[in-house]
Amino acid sequence: MTAALDTLWASLPMPALLLDPADTIAEINPAAELFLNASARSLRGAPVFDRLAIDAPLEQAFSRVRRDHGALFINTVDIGTGHAPPVQCNLQLAPMVGMPGFVLLTMEPRQIADRLGQAHKVKSSARSAIGMAEMLAHEIKNPLAGITGAAQLLSMGLSGGDLELTDLIVMESRRIVALLDQVEQFGNLRPPIRRAINVHDLLDRCRKTAMVGFAGHMRIIEDYDPSLPPTHVDADQMMQVFLNLIRNATDAAGAGGGRITLRTFYDVSLRLRRADGTGGALPLQVEVIDDGPGLPPEIAADIFEPFVSGRVNGTGLGLALVSKIVSDHDGWLNVASAPGRTVFRISLPIAPKAAIADMG
Repeated sequence: MTAALDTLWASLPMPALLLDPADTIAEINPAAELFLNASARSLRGAPVFDRLAIDAPLEQAFSRVRRDHGALFINTVDIGTGHAPPVQCNLQLAPMVGMPGFVLLTMEPRQIADRLGQAHKVKSSARSAIGMAEMLAHEIKNPLAGITGAAQLLSMGLSGGDLELTDLIVMESRRIVALLDQVEQFGNLRPPIRRAINVHDLLDRCRKTAMVGFAGHMRIIEDYDPSLPPTHVDADQMMQVFLNLIRNATDAAGAGGGRITLRTFYDVSLRLRRADGTGGALPLQVEVIDDGPGLPPEIAADIFEPFVSGRVNGTGLGLALVSKIVSDHDGWLNVASAPGRTVFRISLPIAPKAAIADMG
């Protein structure tokens, strides 16, 4: 490949494999290395069907592409890699001009396609629910305060079972107020005030805060790329994101504790395309990895939507708020989950040169 083609190949945001006439892997791009959790060196020369379990008759599809010299699209196919649950993808097969028998296979995970397409904006129905709840929150909180006060007055002259009932009224009223506070926070989040930030400084502050509080029983490991350039974020809001993800990992581990890994690295392959056609590179990667039981399969696809929660008595607003903040920073949020390993990845832009110059 020429230098220009090498750059183009490395910049493809979706996993891509170049297959030779024998259906072995001739080349693999960085996004596919990540998707397969293996290096290009170990994959070159391997039969593709030894590395991918694809729920579709691809042998026939490859033959058709080679015979007709035309591209072929296959939508909604489950692809397994052996290291994680199968991922639903859209496939594209295309013949290589000037390379007889070679086929380019690209895989676009449906979750990525859907989330990039909507730029992490919550669905209109969810936005409507949030908007209505926000409008009602103030009106609901006023009578709740009266109910709580009345129950506390009644409890002064009660005992036994009647006292337990008034205590229950107070406790549940306070729980509803706390939920309404979260709804108001979601709806009233201010636009980010961005500046150039060393993401490791934020992660270190979050780790220390978590370790002296809710994550004191956890083991938190730092796996940082020290050469990472500054990102361009609102420090307070991004700390809210990281703390929320660390808290989620802690809750997943339970009282017995577990391990959380905070990992950073550089990946040039990911670019965000917004609904208006604009876009930008998101090379700075931050991962929060836990060794808990994983997300419940029935909610995994909707985990970033408001009011979707995998925990008993969970509000379902924490990850929705995380998604909204990341979206407001023109970033990308993704999750991959299996029993024993859940990875929340945040992809962020590099700070512009002018902002880096102002870091002082």
